[in-house]
Amino acid sequence: MANTDESKKYVMWGTYCDQVLEKRVPFRQAHLENLQILKDSGQLLTVGPTKDLTKVFAIYIGESEAEVRALVEADPYWQNQIWISFEIYEWIQVF
Repeated sequence: MANTDESKKYVMWGTYCDQVLEKRVPFRQAHLENLQILKDSGQLLTVGPTKDLTKVFAIYIGESEAEVRALVEADPYWQNQIWISFEIYEWIQVF
């Protein structure tokens, strides 16, 4: 879905598994390719880990929380337990 006037922004806060640097290796390329597709389609604004590699932060763009939840759950990092939990919050951008 492209970014439209009806689109909403959602913050995703997630948690990485222990030993993420080692465990992510087999899934990293597919994960990055998936993120690029979402970015190119207007469904992802930004994503990245915290410096200590314990949390992940992303801003998704969609029509509903359910749509964004499906995007997160389709990510190779979620499907392969690199991201072990996440929460989604609708976000109102002020600036």
